[in-house]
Amino acid sequence: MSTYKEIVTKTVIGKGKKYFNNKYSLEAKDTPTTILGCWVINHKFNGELNNNDVMVNGSFDVNIWYSYDNNTKTNVINDTINYNDLINIKSRLNTSKDSEIVVKALKQPECINASINGNKIDFDIEKELGIEVVGDDKIKILTEDNDEEWMNLNDLDEKVSEEIDKEVNENNYK
Repeated sequence: MSTYKEIVTKTVIGKGKKYFNNKYSLEAKDTPTTILGCWVINHKFNGELNNNDVMVNGSFDVNIWYSYDNNTKTNVINDTINYNDLINIKSRLNTSKDSEIVVKALKQPECINASINGNKIDFDIEKELGIEVVGDDKIKILTEDNDEEWMNLNDLDEKVSEEIDKEVNENNYK
């Protein structure tokens, strides 16, 4: 006869991902002549459940290297950019406050375009974030009632038992 056992386990109950392309602008101390580079570092983020959406709060540092004074001098703009992005998730079960939110950067923030606009540098940052909501779920497992018999250790042949006792030297295991 077959029966079912119920097991409660942690499982992914919701998923979602979103691509972002955001425009930003930073003011330079000097009037830029040429943009020499743009780096995005120190990406940090976390997520919190907001009904069936996840609010991702994060930040990253932007470093823009530029030349000025007709390409005779250089400088770097450093700034921290904070963001709050709402990501809709598809959930197969009801999420609860006890659900764990796992946020992953599927594509780290990267500067894809930068241009000079007077004393400002306009730049585009793209990133992609993935979300998993982990919660409790119940699964059913088909089981059989015919359990295997346990071997009775007292049924061992005495000869075999004596041989085992001779081979085991307790002093070797201290």
